[in-house]
Amino acid sequence: MRLPEPVLTPHVKKPHGHTLEHYLQTGGYQALRKALALTPDQVIEQVKQSGLRGRGGAGFPTGMKWGFVPKDSPKPKYLCVNADESEPGTFKDHVLMERNPHLLFEGCVIACRSIGAKVAYIYIRGEFYHVQRVLEAELEKARAAGYVGKNILGSGVDCDIWVHRGAGAYEAGEESALLESLEGKRAQPRLRPPFPAVVGLYGCPTIINNVETICNVPVIFDRGAEWFASIGPEKNTGPKLYCISGHVARPGVYETSMDVTLRELIYDYAGGIPGGRALKAVIPGGSSVNVLTPEALDAQASFDGLVKAGSMLGSAAIMVMDETTDMVWAATNLIHFYKHESCGKCTPCREGSDWMHKVLQKILRGEGSMRDIDLLLGIANNIGGKTLCPFGDAEIAPVVGMLQHFRGEFEHYVREGRSLVPLAPWRAREPAGAHAH
Repeated sequence: MRLPEPVLTPHVKKPHGHTLEHYLQTGGYQALRKALALTPDQVIEQVKQSGLRGRGGAGFPTGMKWGFVPKDSPKPKYLCVNADESEPGTFKDHVLMERNPHLLFEGCVIACRSIGAKVAYIYIRGEFYHVQRVLEAELEKARAAGYVGKNILGSGVDCDIWVHRGAGAYEAGEESALLESLEGKRAQPRLRPPFPAVVGLYGCPTIINNVETICNVPVIFDRGAEWFASIGPEKNTGPKLYCISGHVARPGVYETSMDVTLRELIYDYAGGIPGGRALKAVIPGGSSVNVLTPEALDAQASFDGLVKAGSMLGSAAIMVMDETTDMVWAATNLIHFYKHESCGKCTPCREGSDWMHKVLQKILRGEGSMRDIDLLLGIANNIGGKTLCPFGDAEIAPVVGMLQHFRGEFEHYVREGRSLVPLAPWRAREPAGAHAH
Protein backbone atom coordinates (compact mmCIF):
# COMPACT_ATOMS: atom_id res chain seq x y z
CA MET A 1 0.00 0.00 0.00
CA ARG A 2 1.26 3.50 -0.86
CA LEU A 3 1.58 5.92 2.07
CA PRO A 4 -1.61 8.03 1.94
CA GLU A 5 -0.18 11.06 3.74
CA PRO A 6 3.06 12.10 5.46
CA VAL A 7 3.45 10.85 9.02
CA LEU A 8 7.05 11.88 9.75
CA THR A 9 6.87 15.33 8.19
CA PRO A 10 3.23 16.51 8.18
CA HIS A 11 3.91 19.74 10.07
CA VAL A 12 7.46 20.67 9.07
CA LYS A 13 6.38 23.81 7.22
CA LYS A 14 4.42 25.24 10.16
CA PRO A 15 6.25 28.05 12.00
CA HIS A 16 5.90 26.42 15.43
CA GLY A 17 5.62 22.82 14.31
CA HIS A 18 8.82 21.92 16.16
CA THR A 19 7.58 22.92 19.62
CA LEU A 20 6.36 20.69 22.43
CA GLU A 21 3.06 22.55 22.51
CA HIS A 22 2.33 21.78 18.86
CA TYR A 23 3.53 18.19 19.21
CA LEU A 24 1.10 17.55 22.08
CA GLN A 25 -1.78 19.19 20.17
CA THR A 26 -1.24 16.72 17.31
CA GLY A 27 -1.16 13.59 19.47
CA GLY A 28 2.49 13.57 20.44
CA TYR A 29 3.80 11.25 23.21
CA GLN A 30 0.71 9.02 23.04
CA ALA A 31 2.86 6.31 21.47
CA LEU A 32 5.20 6.55 24.46
CA ARG A 33 2.30 5.90 26.85
CA LYS A 34 1.42 2.75 24.89
CA ALA A 35 5.02 1.53 24.85
CA LEU A 36 5.51 2.12 28.58
CA ALA A 37 2.58 -0.20 29.26
CA LEU A 38 4.46 -3.03 27.52
CA THR A 39 7.43 -5.12 28.64
CA PRO A 40 10.78 -4.54 26.89
CA ASP A 41 10.38 -7.82 25.01
CA GLN A 42 6.92 -6.79 23.82
CA VAL A 43 8.30 -3.49 22.56
CA ILE A 44 10.97 -5.31 20.55
CA GLU A 45 8.40 -7.75 19.20
CA GLN A 46 6.19 -4.89 17.97
CA VAL A 47 9.14 -3.37 16.10
CA LYS A 48 10.00 -6.76 14.60
CA GLN A 49 6.42 -7.24 13.41
CA SER A 50 6.44 -3.81 11.77
CA GLY A 51 9.35 -4.81 9.54
CA LEU A 52 11.20 -1.56 10.24
CA ARG A 53 14.67 -1.57 8.69
CA GLY A 54 17.44 0.86 9.54
CA ARG A 55 17.26 4.09 7.56
CA GLY A 56 20.95 4.92 7.84
CA GLY A 57 22.08 2.94 4.80
CA ALA A 58 22.51 -0.75 5.57
CA GLY A 59 18.79 -1.48 6.00
CA PHE A 60 19.31 -3.96 8.86
CA PRO A 61 16.09 -5.03 10.68
CA THR A 62 15.76 -2.73 13.69
CA GLY A 63 13.91 -5.10 16.04
CA MET A 64 16.48 -7.82 15.41
CA LYS A 65 19.28 -5.38 16.17
CA TRP A 66 17.70 -4.41 19.49
CA GLY A 67 17.37 -8.09 20.35
CA PHE A 68 21.15 -8.55 20.18
CA VAL A 69 21.66 -6.62 23.43
CA PRO A 70 22.43 -9.19 26.18
CA LYS A 71 19.69 -9.12 28.81
CA ASP A 72 21.88 -10.57 31.55
CA SER A 73 24.71 -8.03 31.27
CA PRO A 74 25.41 -6.25 34.58
CA LYS A 75 26.76 -3.24 32.70
CA PRO A 76 24.71 -0.14 31.86
CA LYS A 77 23.23 -0.06 28.38
CA TYR A 78 23.18 2.86 25.97
CA LEU A 79 21.35 4.12 22.91
CA CYS A 80 23.33 6.24 20.45
CA VAL A 81 21.46 8.10 17.74
CA ASN A 82 23.58 8.65 14.66
CA ALA A 83 22.80 12.23 13.64
CA ASP A 84 26.16 12.81 11.96
CA GLU A 85 24.49 13.06 8.52
CA SER A 86 27.54 13.81 6.39
CA GLU A 87 26.80 11.76 3.26
CA PRO A 88 26.81 14.08 0.21
CA GLY A 89 23.28 14.81 -0.95
CA THR A 90 21.68 13.78 2.35
CA PHE A 91 19.62 16.19 4.46
CA LYS A 92 16.58 14.25 5.75
CA ASP A 93 17.79 13.84 9.35
CA HIS A 94 18.51 17.57 9.48
CA VAL A 95 14.85 18.25 8.62
CA LEU A 96 13.55 15.82 11.26
CA MET A 97 15.73 17.22 14.04
CA GLU A 98 15.06 20.85 13.22
CA ARG A 99 11.34 20.57 12.44
CA ASN A 100 10.11 17.57 14.48
CA PRO A 101 12.54 17.02 17.40
CA HIS A 102 9.96 15.54 19.77
CA LEU A 103 9.32 12.65 17.40
CA LEU A 104 13.01 11.83 17.84
CA PHE A 105 12.87 12.19 21.64
CA GLU A 106 9.80 9.98 21.86
CA GLY A 107 11.48 7.34 19.72
CA CYS A 108 14.60 7.49 21.88
CA VAL A 109 12.69 6.79 25.09
CA ILE A 110 10.80 3.87 23.52
CA ALA A 111 14.05 2.42 22.16
CA CYS A 112 15.72 2.77 25.54
CA ARG A 113 12.77 1.04 27.15
CA SER A 114 13.24 -1.92 24.82
CA ILE A 115 16.89 -2.54 25.67
CA GLY A 116 16.89 -1.37 29.30
CA ALA A 117 18.98 1.75 28.68
CA LYS A 118 18.69 4.79 30.92
CA VAL A 119 20.73 7.14 28.76
CA ALA A 120 20.53 8.07 25.09
CA TYR A 121 23.07 10.19 23.22
CA ILE A 122 22.19 12.07 20.07
CA TYR A 123 25.51 12.40 18.25
CA ILE A 124 24.95 15.36 15.97
CA ARG A 125 27.14 16.57 13.13
CA GLY A 126 29.52 19.33 14.20
CA GLU A 127 28.26 21.80 11.60
CA PHE A 128 24.65 21.48 12.82
CA TYR A 129 25.03 24.06 15.60
CA HIS A 130 21.69 25.72 14.84
CA VAL A 131 19.97 22.31 14.97
CA GLN A 132 21.62 21.53 18.29
CA ARG A 133 20.12 24.72 19.75
CA VAL A 134 16.63 23.62 18.65
CA LEU A 135 17.13 20.12 20.06
CA GLU A 136 18.41 21.28 23.44
CA ALA A 137 15.73 23.96 23.88
CA GLU A 138 12.94 21.48 23.14
CA LEU A 139 14.64 18.74 25.16
CA GLU A 140 14.48 20.95 28.26
CA LYS A 141 10.73 21.35 27.70
CA ALA A 142 10.27 17.59 27.35
CA ARG A 143 12.31 17.00 30.50
CA ALA A 144 10.30 19.57 32.50
CA ALA A 145 7.02 18.02 31.28
CA GLY A 146 8.05 14.53 32.41
CA TYR A 147 8.52 12.91 29.00
CA VAL A 148 12.28 12.57 29.51
CA GLY A 149 14.27 12.00 32.69
CA LYS A 150 13.32 10.29 35.95
CA ASN A 151 10.11 8.30 36.41
CA ILE A 152 8.72 9.14 32.98
CA LEU A 153 4.94 9.68 33.11
CA GLY A 154 4.91 7.98 36.52
CA SER A 155 5.93 4.65 35.01
CA GLY A 156 9.05 4.11 37.08
CA VAL A 157 11.11 4.16 33.86
CA ASP A 158 14.14 6.46 33.76
CA CYS A 159 15.65 7.70 30.51
CA ASP A 160 17.63 10.86 29.90
CA ILE A 161 18.77 12.19 26.54
CA TRP A 162 21.90 14.22 25.84
CA VAL A 163 22.97 15.97 22.66
CA HIS A 164 26.66 15.58 21.77
CA ARG A 165 28.10 17.66 18.95
CA GLY A 166 30.78 15.97 16.86
CA ALA A 167 33.88 17.55 15.37
CA GLY A 168 32.76 17.54 11.75
CA ALA A 169 34.28 14.27 10.50
CA TYR A 170 32.50 12.21 7.83
CA GLU A 171 34.05 9.06 9.31
CA ALA A 172 32.17 9.67 12.58
CA GLY A 173 29.05 8.50 10.76
CA GLU A 174 30.47 4.95 10.87
CA GLU A 175 29.03 3.45 14.04
CA SER A 176 32.22 2.31 15.78
CA ALA A 177 34.03 5.55 14.86
CA LEU A 178 31.05 7.43 16.31
CA LEU A 179 31.56 5.59 19.61
CA GLU A 180 35.25 6.45 19.61
CA SER A 181 34.43 10.13 19.07
CA LEU A 182 31.74 10.07 21.75
CA GLU A 183 34.33 8.72 24.19
CA GLY A 184 36.59 11.69 23.39
CA LYS A 185 38.95 9.91 21.02
CA ARG A 186 39.72 10.30 17.34
CA ALA A 187 36.85 9.14 15.10
CA GLN A 188 38.38 5.95 13.70
CA PRO A 189 36.68 2.58 13.25
CA ARG A 190 37.11 -0.30 15.68
CA LEU A 191 38.00 -3.87 14.79
CA ARG A 192 34.91 -6.08 14.97
CA PRO A 193 33.90 -8.41 16.54
CA PRO A 194 33.03 -7.61 19.28
CA PHE A 195 30.05 -5.65 17.96
CA PRO A 196 28.58 -2.57 19.69
CA ALA A 197 25.46 -4.44 20.88
CA VAL A 198 27.77 -6.38 23.22
CA VAL A 199 30.81 -4.10 23.63
CA GLY A 200 29.94 -0.55 22.63
CA LEU A 201 30.09 2.82 24.36
CA TYR A 202 32.47 2.68 27.34
CA GLY A 203 32.67 -1.08 26.78
CA CYS A 204 28.96 -1.51 27.50
CA PRO A 205 26.09 -2.91 25.38
CA THR A 206 25.04 -0.21 22.92
CA ILE A 207 22.51 0.17 20.12
CA ILE A 208 23.25 2.70 17.37
CA ASN A 209 20.39 3.83 15.12
CA ASN A 210 19.96 6.55 12.54
CA VAL A 211 17.68 9.55 13.27
CA GLU A 212 15.04 8.53 10.72
CA THR A 213 15.00 4.98 12.09
CA ILE A 214 14.25 6.20 15.62
CA CYS A 215 11.64 8.67 14.33
CA ASN A 216 9.73 5.75 12.79
CA VAL A 217 9.42 4.02 16.17
CA PRO A 218 6.61 6.23 17.61
CA VAL A 219 4.71 5.78 14.34
CA ILE A 220 4.71 2.01 14.90
CA PHE A 221 3.18 2.31 18.38
CA ASP A 222 0.81 5.10 17.40
CA ARG A 223 -0.67 3.45 14.29
CA GLY A 224 0.15 -0.19 14.97
CA ALA A 225 2.74 -2.64 13.69
CA GLU A 226 0.25 -4.10 11.19
CA TRP A 227 -0.44 -0.68 9.66
CA PHE A 228 3.29 0.01 9.39
CA ALA A 229 3.92 -3.37 7.78
CA SER A 230 1.15 -2.72 5.23
CA ILE A 231 2.90 0.38 3.86
CA GLY A 232 5.25 -0.27 0.95
CA PRO A 233 6.50 -3.52 -0.56
CA GLU A 234 7.23 -6.65 1.46
CA LYS A 235 10.38 -6.37 3.62
CA ASN A 236 10.60 -2.67 2.72
CA THR A 237 7.87 -1.34 4.96
CA GLY A 238 6.86 1.99 6.46
CA PRO A 239 7.22 5.64 5.45
CA LYS A 240 10.51 6.73 3.87
CA LEU A 241 12.17 10.10 3.39
CA TYR A 242 13.99 10.83 0.12
CA CYS A 243 16.43 13.70 -0.43
CA ILE A 244 16.34 14.81 -4.07
CA SER A 245 18.98 17.22 -5.33
CA GLY A 246 20.90 18.13 -8.46
CA HIS A 247 19.30 18.93 -11.80
CA VAL A 248 15.65 18.98 -10.72
CA ALA A 249 13.06 21.75 -10.59
CA ARG A 250 12.07 21.23 -6.94
CA PRO A 251 14.93 19.80 -4.85
CA GLY A 252 13.98 18.85 -1.30
CA VAL A 253 12.90 16.15 1.15
CA TYR A 254 9.89 14.07 0.11
CA GLU A 255 8.04 11.49 2.20
CA THR A 256 6.37 8.50 0.61
CA SER A 257 6.64 4.70 0.75
CA MET A 258 9.22 2.45 -0.84
CA ASP A 259 6.96 1.26 -3.64
CA VAL A 260 7.68 4.58 -5.37
CA THR A 261 9.95 4.46 -8.42
CA LEU A 262 12.95 6.63 -9.25
CA ARG A 263 10.98 8.03 -12.20
CA GLU A 264 8.13 9.14 -9.92
CA LEU A 265 10.51 10.72 -7.43
CA ILE A 266 12.38 12.69 -10.07
CA TYR A 267 9.53 13.73 -12.35
CA ASP A 268 6.40 13.75 -10.14
CA TYR A 269 7.79 14.78 -6.77
CA ALA A 270 10.81 16.89 -7.75
CA GLY A 271 9.30 18.36 -10.92
CA GLY A 272 11.65 16.84 -13.48
CA ILE A 273 14.73 18.31 -15.13
CA PRO A 274 14.62 22.04 -15.97
CA GLY A 275 15.11 23.37 -19.48
CA GLY A 276 13.86 20.24 -21.20
CA ARG A 277 17.26 18.60 -20.84
CA ALA A 278 17.61 14.82 -20.80
CA LEU A 279 18.48 12.72 -17.76
CA LYS A 280 21.97 11.26 -17.89
CA ALA A 281 22.53 9.53 -14.55
CA VAL A 282 21.18 9.12 -11.03
CA ILE A 283 23.01 8.33 -7.83
CA PRO A 284 20.13 6.90 -5.74
CA GLY A 285 21.53 6.57 -2.22
CA GLY A 286 24.18 9.17 -1.51
CA SER A 287 27.54 9.37 -3.26
CA SER A 288 28.78 6.08 -1.79
CA VAL A 289 26.56 3.89 -4.00
CA ASN A 290 26.74 2.94 -7.67
CA VAL A 291 25.44 5.36 -10.29
CA LEU A 292 22.45 4.31 -12.41
CA THR A 293 21.46 5.26 -15.96
CA PRO A 294 17.96 6.18 -17.26
CA GLU A 295 17.26 2.50 -18.03
CA ALA A 296 16.84 1.96 -14.27
CA LEU A 297 14.26 4.73 -13.74
CA ASP A 298 11.37 2.31 -13.21
CA ALA A 299 13.14 0.50 -10.36
CA GLN A 300 11.45 0.72 -6.97
CA ALA A 301 13.34 3.08 -4.68
CA SER A 302 13.48 0.45 -1.93
CA PHE A 303 16.30 -1.47 -0.27
CA ASP A 304 15.70 -4.56 -2.38
CA GLY A 305 14.52 -2.77 -5.53
CA LEU A 306 17.71 -0.76 -5.94
CA VAL A 307 19.93 -3.77 -5.23
CA LYS A 308 18.20 -5.50 -8.14
CA ALA A 309 18.86 -2.43 -10.27
CA GLY A 310 22.58 -2.60 -9.47
CA SER A 311 22.90 -0.02 -6.72
CA MET A 312 21.71 0.61 -3.13
CA LEU A 313 19.16 2.78 -1.33
CA GLY A 314 21.80 3.92 1.17
CA SER A 315 20.77 7.21 2.74
CA ALA A 316 18.10 7.76 0.04
CA ALA A 317 19.94 10.81 -1.28
CA ILE A 318 18.92 10.90 -4.94
CA MET A 319 21.36 13.03 -6.92
CA VAL A 320 20.15 13.76 -10.43
CA MET A 321 22.55 14.57 -13.29
CA ASP A 322 21.38 15.82 -16.66
CA GLU A 323 23.06 15.59 -20.07
CA THR A 324 25.35 18.54 -19.35
CA THR A 325 27.20 16.65 -16.62
CA ASP A 326 30.84 15.80 -17.23
CA MET A 327 31.16 12.37 -15.57
CA VAL A 328 34.96 12.52 -15.36
CA TRP A 329 34.69 15.81 -13.50
CA ALA A 330 31.94 14.35 -11.27
CA ALA A 331 34.09 11.32 -10.38
CA THR A 332 37.05 13.58 -9.59
CA ASN A 333 34.90 15.83 -7.43
CA LEU A 334 33.54 12.92 -5.39
CA ILE A 335 36.88 11.16 -4.89
CA HIS A 336 38.29 14.49 -3.68
CA PHE A 337 35.66 14.47 -0.95
CA TYR A 338 36.55 10.93 0.15
CA LYS A 339 40.28 11.67 -0.01
CA HIS A 340 39.72 14.61 2.33
CA GLU A 341 37.46 12.69 4.73
CA SER A 342 39.45 9.45 5.05
CA CYS A 343 40.37 8.97 8.71
CA GLY A 344 43.72 7.51 7.64
CA LYS A 345 43.64 4.38 9.76
CA CYS A 346 43.64 1.87 6.88
CA THR A 347 46.46 2.06 4.33
CA PRO A 348 44.36 1.00 1.29
CA CYS A 349 41.81 3.74 1.96
CA ARG A 350 44.29 6.46 2.98
CA GLU A 351 46.72 5.93 0.11
CA GLY A 352 44.27 4.63 -2.47
CA SER A 353 41.93 7.63 -2.37
CA ASP A 354 44.83 10.03 -2.86
CA TRP A 355 46.20 7.94 -5.74
CA MET A 356 42.81 7.75 -7.46
CA HIS A 357 42.37 11.49 -7.13
CA LYS A 358 45.78 12.17 -8.71
CA VAL A 359 45.08 9.81 -11.62
CA LEU A 360 41.67 11.39 -12.24
CA GLN A 361 43.16 14.89 -12.14
CA LYS A 362 45.74 13.77 -14.70
CA ILE A 363 42.98 12.51 -17.01
CA LEU A 364 40.93 15.67 -16.44
CA ARG A 365 43.91 17.82 -17.50
CA GLY A 366 44.10 15.88 -20.76
CA GLU A 367 47.40 14.24 -19.80
CA GLY A 368 46.12 10.72 -19.13
CA SER A 369 46.61 7.44 -20.96
CA MET A 370 44.41 4.40 -21.50
CA ARG A 371 46.53 2.61 -18.90
CA ASP A 372 45.41 5.21 -16.34
CA ILE A 373 41.78 4.16 -16.82
CA ASP A 374 42.65 0.54 -16.07
CA LEU A 375 44.86 1.73 -13.23
CA LEU A 376 41.82 3.35 -11.56
CA LEU A 377 40.03 -0.01 -11.56
CA GLY A 378 43.15 -1.72 -10.22
CA ILE A 379 43.42 0.74 -7.33
CA ALA A 380 39.72 0.32 -6.59
CA ASN A 381 40.18 -3.45 -6.47
CA ASN A 382 42.90 -3.01 -3.87
CA ILE A 383 40.63 -0.84 -1.70
CA GLY A 384 37.23 -2.56 -1.83
CA GLY A 385 36.67 -5.07 0.96
CA LYS A 386 40.11 -4.43 2.45
CA THR A 387 39.38 -1.79 5.08
CA LEU A 388 38.12 -1.90 8.67
CA CYS A 389 34.88 -0.09 7.82
CA PRO A 390 32.77 0.40 4.67
CA PHE A 391 34.48 3.71 3.86
CA GLY A 392 36.77 1.99 1.37
CA ASP A 393 33.83 0.49 -0.52
CA ALA A 394 32.08 3.87 -0.41
CA GLU A 395 34.92 5.86 -1.91
CA ILE A 396 35.40 3.59 -4.91
CA ALA A 397 31.68 3.34 -5.78
CA PRO A 398 31.39 6.65 -7.71
CA VAL A 399 34.51 6.03 -9.77
CA VAL A 400 33.83 2.36 -10.54
CA GLY A 401 30.18 3.09 -11.39
CA MET A 402 31.00 5.98 -13.69
CA LEU A 403 33.68 3.93 -15.44
CA GLN A 404 31.18 1.10 -15.84
CA HIS A 405 28.54 3.27 -17.49
CA PHE A 406 30.51 6.15 -19.01
CA ARG A 407 33.93 4.76 -19.88
CA GLY A 408 33.68 6.46 -23.27
CA GLU A 409 33.94 9.88 -21.61
CA PHE A 410 37.14 8.89 -19.84
CA GLU A 411 38.60 7.54 -23.09
CA HIS A 412 37.63 10.74 -24.94
CA TYR A 413 39.62 12.77 -22.40
CA VAL A 414 42.60 10.53 -23.11
CA ARG A 415 42.30 10.73 -26.91
CA GLU A 416 41.25 14.36 -27.32
CA GLY A 417 42.47 16.01 -24.13
CA ARG A 418 39.06 17.51 -23.42
CA SER A 419 35.54 16.66 -22.34
CA LEU A 420 33.08 14.82 -24.54
CA VAL A 421 30.31 16.99 -23.04
CA PRO A 422 29.71 20.54 -24.32
CA LEU A 423 30.24 23.18 -21.67
CA ALA A 424 27.38 23.06 -19.17
CA PRO A 425 25.39 26.26 -18.48
CA TRP A 426 26.96 26.61 -15.04
CA ARG A 427 30.47 26.37 -16.54
CA ALA A 428 29.63 28.99 -19.14
CA ARG A 429 29.38 31.52 -16.29
CA GLU A 430 32.89 30.77 -15.04
CA PRO A 431 35.86 33.03 -15.85
CA ALA A 432 37.64 32.25 -19.09
CA GLY A 433 40.36 29.68 -18.65
CA ALA A 434 38.78 28.11 -15.58
CA HIS A 435 38.51 24.83 -17.50
CA ALA A 436 41.22 24.71 -20.12
CA HIS A 437 40.15 21.30 -21.41
